Amino acid sequence: MNKLPPLKLKKGEERRLRGGHLWVYSNEVDVKATPLSGFGAGDQIEIQASNGKVVGNGYINPNTLICARLVSRNPSYRLDQSLITHRLKVALSIRERLFPTPHYRLVHGEADGLPGLVVDRFGEILSVQITTAGMERVRDSMIAALEKVLRPAAILLKNDTSSREVEGLEQIVESVMGEVPERALLEENGVQFEVPLSSGQKTGWYYDHRMNRQRMKSYVKGQRALDLFSYIGGWGVQAATAGASEVLCVDGSEKFLEQVHHNASLNGVTDRVATLHGDVFAALKELRAAREQFDLVIVDPPAFIKRKKDQKNGLQAYRRVNELAMRLLNRDGILITASCSHHLQRSQLKSMLLQSSRHIDRNLTLLEEGHQGPDHPVHPAIPETEYIKCFTGRLLPAS
Repeated sequence: MNKLPPLKLKKGEERRLRGGHLWVYSNEVDVKATPLSGFGAGDQIEIQASNGKVVGNGYINPNTLICARLVSRNPSYRLDQSLITHRLKVALSIRERLFPTPHYRLVHGEADGLPGLVVDRFGEILSVQITTAGMERVRDSMIAALEKVLRPAAILLKNDTSSREVEGLEQIVESVMGEVPERALLEENGVQFEVPLSSGQKTGWYYDHRMNRQRMKSYVKGQRALDLFSYIGGWGVQAATAGASEVLCVDGSEKFLEQVHHNASLNGVTDRVATLHGDVFAALKELRAAREQFDLVIVDPPAFIKRKKDQKNGLQAYRRVNELAMRLLNRDGILITASCSHHLQRSQLKSMLLQSSRHIDRNLTLLEEGHQGPDHPVHPAIPETEYIKCFTGRLLPAS
């Protein structure tokens, strides 16, 4: 086996990697010893400390801030079909232990030892996202490993995420194995859904809130519920199946709201699920003007803070949507609110909820805190792998 080209770090910069992190930033590289211009995007490398001691193997993209990612601390292991196969089996073993049906996120990037790779499983159908040049370089080996471990009927590469632009990669959606259906069937918390794969958001479904949606069911029986940013009904349809008297799903996409009705029909709750098409902020104002009231409101918006520079405007958006939602709650109402923005800290969301409740003269008590599910594991050295925040709160009149 040929020796990999070295990427040498500046003095002391290996400490973070030795402590468990997996990323190398471009300003940590000794560019005099190993100029970044000497590497191509996706090249496999040996990462070395300043004294030449090997930290491990990984891959590089000299054009990005995170210029290298550690794949293995054992220098004899490289990102090839054998290593990918092994790590897929390790990832699969914990999912099969936890979930009764083959519907889950199988690979969650760095936390599963496969940086730059996301794999969502819908039974025999796999929806795959590659987000780095290094993983793109071994695409064929990755697909072969998936075929060997899972023997799927079809594999879709859902490579339309904006993060690929940063890596210099094309955005494209393509079938690379078998015949990918327009919709895939999944079961979550005992409820069935059909998910648009090629035309859906992300990989087609958001498995990350599975546990939070299960906990939601304890609060909805006999209640009138409002599901904001509903997508295809992950929260709303599960609320109806758990006994909500009525659910109104609000989303900006007519196509996705049609899928809400389809999923409601799959589970026999069509008569209790209604939809409202339009901008969520405008819809909230219209509902308030019409004096509509709900017993439970679910707020699960897209990431309002995608980058640090979005912080100010993003915080304002989170506050606006939650305050508007609170104003629609009955005197003793339940708010379930979430954020998928890594840049919004849990403490910030909690503080903002308190401020919003006080601004409308309501008393807020927090009943539960939720996180992403175990098929979205968190790498303890990489805060970016922990992103889901979810709070369940009770809103009462001020007293």
